[in-house]
Amino acid sequence: MATIERSFQKYASTGYFSKLIIDYLQSDEKLQSFYSTAPTLENFEHAIAIKAKQKINRPLLIEVLKEQYIKSNLEFPQQLNNLLTQPTTFTLTTGHQLCLFTGPLYFLYKIISTINLCEQLAKKYPANNFIPVYWMASEDHDFAEINHFHLFGKSIVWNPENTAATAVGKLPTDSLQSIFEEVKTLFGSSENARELATIFEDSYLNKSNLTDATRLLVHQLFGKYNLVILDADDKRLKQEFLPVMSDDIFKQENFERVTNSIHQLENLGYKAQVNPREINCFYMNETMRERLIYEEGMYRVNNSSISFSEDELKNELNEFPERFSPNVVLRPLYQEVILPNLAYIGGGGELAYWLQYKAMFDAHNIQFPILFLRNSALLMDAASMEKWKKFGFTEGDLFLPTDVLIKKFMDGQSDGSSSLTKEQDALKVVYAQLIEKVQKKEQTLKATAEGELQKALSGLANIEAKLLKADKQKQETSLNQIKKIKDKFFPQGELQERYENFSAFYLKFGNEFIPILKENLDPFQQHFALLTIL
Repeated sequence: MATIERSFQKYASTGYFSKLIIDYLQSDEKLQSFYSTAPTLENFEHAIAIKAKQKINRPLLIEVLKEQYIKSNLEFPQQLNNLLTQPTTFTLTTGHQLCLFTGPLYFLYKIISTINLCEQLAKKYPANNFIPVYWMASEDHDFAEINHFHLFGKSIVWNPENTAATAVGKLPTDSLQSIFEEVKTLFGSSENARELATIFEDSYLNKSNLTDATRLLVHQLFGKYNLVILDADDKRLKQEFLPVMSDDIFKQENFERVTNSIHQLENLGYKAQVNPREINCFYMNETMRERLIYEEGMYRVNNSSISFSEDELKNELNEFPERFSPNVVLRPLYQEVILPNLAYIGGGGELAYWLQYKAMFDAHNIQFPILFLRNSALLMDAASMEKWKKFGFTEGDLFLPTDVLIKKFMDGQSDGSSSLTKEQDALKVVYAQLIEKVQKKEQTLKATAEGELQKALSGLANIEAKLLKADKQKQETSLNQIKKIKDKFFPQGELQERYENFSAFYLKFGNEFIPILKENLDPFQQHFALLTIL
């Protein structure tokens, strides 16, 4: 396995995390009413005791999981089957969209954070079992967010002819053959490239829809870590959630609860992450997933001719619960109703909207999970970092804007000969004496003298800028290398983890890549990990 040199950067100093998340991680007192308990190892003892009291339909959960795995030609491990039947077994969950070939790197970081958290809990609480769960966002319908990934500076984009506004998990994968040919060429012909191409082909070309393809893909990458992959788009599971969906649709009180929490957070100086609807359910079938709207005594499906009276909608709910899909507000409740779950592991944006929901959870008497910020990492090669440090920079300096980096470098190279600060100061002294002299003789000349001072200072500033430009031209090679390294690790000005796909690293490290990440990421290490691969 490759040798890794680790360092860490405080989240607050990166400039990429909101004040809300920084304050949450620091257990700021003013936020404590918006979550159940802080994300510490010791606090799981209380979470386990509370969750153990909640009734979870474990037999149904196992039945659904088995069927879903069989559908993907996978066998649900008997070990997990046995563990999930036990009341001492709990889950830890992360969720994500069905991004093409996992999308950005942080998809992997979320799952690895979840797996590592389970392993640490198992050591601390040996009387209990902890199972990592990946909740597939198969009911999402924003295809533009998931239809691409980036490799070697190129965008790989899937554009099938028909992308009806229904749940993305239902989309057929038969149009991905051309994408496969494209990525196979980009991967090359190495052993790792052939292995990666096989993973893509097995997942996307041998499965009929995006849900099944994603399940197989994630299983191929993480199956050996006993990761459970769940698609909650299931009639039986939604029957378990019917009381909450019915309450949301017909009482519409979640809207007020979440809105009140948003107002409280805003009064504390934080911004809302998502806004609730009066009804937080979509109506879904094979061709659409549209909002339910209550208007003039009727329940209408947006952008369609479908409408229901209250009695008709209640009958529809009871007979076809699979046609109702929780939105971003209701989905967390759904997760906690059907899983024996203790914690949710997500990104900063996700945790920000979870913090809006505590009052809603309390109203439904559902335990609010412990919220963990997933690990963040910047993967760097040793050669680039050696150059970076020769320029006088630290790893943490990578988070600085490019113009700040250039100024910092130039300041370090300068002998002061290009600075005209002394000349500007001397000029101000001469003009101060001149202004004092002229205003004694003629007050109106003061403004003229001050204007001449500004002209002279502007002239010196112009000369100074030209001197600095000459210095930069002498350092052009170094400045280009600085920009190149910065752009390499922050492509398109974004965090690497939000842009790059895992495949570039898999091509280099093969099936060791995920173990490398797993070995070097710790969910309790609440800092941005800087990993230099030696």
